[in-house]
Amino acid sequence: MNAIAAQEIKRRGIGAVDELLAQGPVHVITHNEPRYVVMDAARYARMQTELYEAALARALAVQADIAAGGALRFDSIADLMAAIDAAGDDDDE
Repeated sequence: MNAIAAQEIKRRGIGAVDELLAQGPVHVITHNEPRYVVMDAARYARMQTELYEAALARALAVQADIAAGGALRFDSIADLMAAIDAAGDDDDE
């Protein structure tokens, strides 16, 4: 893990983090626990893009499943709960 103690940042300034960022995200340690993660803006932008694309892919997959008739419909919450309970019973076997 690429890490630095918060006290080291206080002592040396943000330059201490800059040196470590070349190796990837930096975990800032306070009270002997990882508390923060620092990353450069480009890496953060890539991460946000990847998260968005993954969420979009999941939504499109669900939409395709619904269009293909893969979705179940229930007339009431009671019917839905009964189906969930029945599915849970199958897991016990």
